[in-house]
Amino acid sequence: MSFRRAGFVALCVFVLLLPGCHRNHANQKRLIDIIVPSQDNPFFRAEADAAAQRATELGYAVRVESHDDDAYAQDNLIDVAIASNAAAIILDNAGADASVSAVRRATRAGIPCFLIDREISTPNIAKAQIIADNDQGARLVAAEFARALNGSGAYAELLGKESDTNAQVRTSGFHAVLDKDKGMKLVSAQSANWSQSEAFQKTETILQAHAEIQGIIAGNDTMALGAVAAVKSAGRHNITIVGFDGSPDALAAIKAGDLDATVLQPAVAIARLAVEEADQFLRTGMTNPSEHQVIPCELVTKQNADQFGVFERKSN
Repeated sequence: MSFRRAGFVALCVFVLLLPGCHRNHANQKRLIDIIVPSQDNPFFRAEADAAAQRATELGYAVRVESHDDDAYAQDNLIDVAIASNAAAIILDNAGADASVSAVRRATRAGIPCFLIDREISTPNIAKAQIIADNDQGARLVAAEFARALNGSGAYAELLGKESDTNAQVRTSGFHAVLDKDKGMKLVSAQSANWSQSEAFQKTETILQAHAEIQGIIAGNDTMALGAVAAVKSAGRHNITIVGFDGSPDALAAIKAGDLDATVLQPAVAIARLAVEEADQFLRTGMTNPSEHQVIPCELVTKQNADQFGVFERKSN
């Protein structure tokens, strides 16, 4: 038996021995397992917290775990959920193709899966796939980017992880808008893998190679903030930078005038909705008629940044 497998078996034994994880206690709260890519990243933390809060409000026990975008780790966490007899799984998955077997395994074990943020490539396995409209959001922020540059200028693009479907959808949405404007000239497109430090390094290199750059469009706020730092470090001014996600740090940068725009990806609303649909299914056996549910994004600029909080629009 491999060390990793032995460790997983030990984890399963530990989970089954926990007082809250025994299967047949009449007064025991049903467990909702929430699995996200990371609990350190503010976006994933926000969706995990929102899902956990709503599940607790609805009377469920909650366990929050992270797979760190590792499909093997995700497989282990799904197996733990099955061993724990979880009532439902809320999952921000580790890859469109790599996650299919894990979701199928949970479903066959009688545990309904409600996916958030990222889709899987095979339909009719999960009970719901609830995602932000990445294409619509990308087009919104690309249009604002072009407007800020008056439809003309050299620009660079920072892309997310090439294996992430959302990265591909966002860059496609950017170019659906920017490629129509003949004055916009893409001089460099590089993946920074959603990383702020990598975006800083890539932007430094891009600025050295392309002194004419007037704008940078990034596939998420983390990379956009890395670009902001690199531009400041280089002593450059008047470079338009936009991101995607609507993170608190991005909102602060917009208010400070360092970032020009982003789009809010409504992580909190999506996470809450997933838990509510899981609860509905567990109580009634009914789900939303549509497995694939797309929630619109909102453009955030200096004019309306005060209207947004932690990955959600503030309530009036």
